Formats: sequence, C-alpha cells, structure tokens
Amino acid sequence: MLFRLPGLPPLLGELYATAADLAEIAELPWEHATPDRPFPPAAAFERVIDLRDFAFDPAFRATAMIDFFLARLGLDPRGVPTAARRNTWLAPRLGIAPPARPGYVLVCPRTSTPLRSMPDPVHAHILAWLAGRGARACSQAQLPPAASLAELCALVAGARLVVSADTAMVHLADAFAVPCLALFTTHAPERRVRDYPLCRAVHRQPAGLPPALEFVRDAADIAAAQAAWGPDLDWLDAALARLWSEGA
Repeated sequence: MLFRLPGLPPLLGELYATAADLAEIAELPWEHATPDRPFPPAAAFERVIDLRDFAFDPAFRATAMIDFFLARLGLDPRGVPTAARRNTWLAPRLGIAPPARPGYVLVCPRTSTPLRSMPDPVHAHILAWLAGRGARACSQAQLPPAASLAELCALVAGARLVVSADTAMVHLADAFAVPCLALFTTHAPERRVRDYPLCRAVHRQPAGLPPALEFVRDAADIAAAQAAWGPDLDWLDAALARLWSEGA
C-alpha cells in the first residue's frame, strides 16, 4: 500500500496511475504530510516506510537519489543491477514506441524552481547553436503544456536528442532511450543521472550556495544560481558539440 498526498498535478497523477500495478495507492491527508504528526492507518501494517519530508533528510542530499530510496525500502543498492535502477519500466506501460526517424532536438529550459532553470540567454544560445547546425529545435518552453502524460512522453520519445535543465525531462529521456545533455546547478549529476548510459551531464555549482539546495530562501539564491551559468558559454558549446557528435 502506497499513501500519497492528494491534489497532485494531473500529469503526476497519471504517472502514479501508470504504475498502479506495482502497489495499491491511497490518499495521505495533508494534515499528515510531515513526520511531526503520526498517521493512524500506519498502525494496521506490519512494516511502515515513512518517506514524508524526504527532501529535508540530509541522507537524501548526500547520496544518489535512487540509492536513497532503495535503502529506505530495505534493499542494498549495491545488489540492484544498474539496468534495474533506470526508468525503462515506463515505455512498455504507455505503449509508446520511438518513431522510425526522429528529427528534432528537444530543449527543456524550465524546471519547478528558478534554482535549476536555464536563464533566457542560455536557452536562446542553445537554440541558435542548434540552428547553426541545421537542427530542427523544439523548445518545450514555446509549446503548449502537454495535455497528458502520454503526450509528454511522445514528445520526448520522438526527439533525436534532449537538452535539458535539471528536471523530469532528463528522466523521461532515459525512459525512452534518447541521448540527453543534462545541465545541473544545485545538484551534482552523480546524485541524479549516474545510471543513465545515454546522459551526458554538466554541473555548474553556484558560488556561495550550499550543495544540493532544494528550495529558494531569498532572491540572492536565484541570482547566484543564474550567475553560475556564466556569461562565457564556451563550456556549453563544448558540451553541445560532444552530444551532437555522439547522437547526430
């Protein structure tokens, strides 16, 4: 039995529904969202794994994300094959097959927090770099929001390459075996994409910010995160060139 909070965004709700064969899913009331308040139904279970507020757990910020969850489930991450740590479970459940001839490069600049999002000049630079090589770029920021999980996944599966900030699109690229350039700021790539064979990652740690910062504290945090990308984008050109040579 998996208890999750109510009121999730529709796409996230669809993701849970897609994985419904893995566990029975029930609602966790908001008043029980943190470990500060016991959840009475837990008493009916022989074993309870409490992941409420996991983002505030120092262990979550100090280890690979998949290893953290495997360990909390009672598994030794070292005993789980690398292939089983990936997102390949998703494609068969949605029945989305890669097109015979994908043609565009999907650029994903936005995330759930400005700490990780691409600055607009970086986004524009990537689009111009791709255009200069005759690539058909498709920016997620310029498209209408996906109407369903299947529509979003089809967008990723149809790409020849993905260039993304640190967001869910990186994990969907792995799910559909699309080569990806993942651009990280606050989180070290090995904590997020270590097991993704087609992902090439670059880390731009913001000066003055603590590693693995999850939430914005003030405007200075956003300014530091944006500055980490730098005015000199030679590093980005080199990363794009590597991805292009491997996946074009």
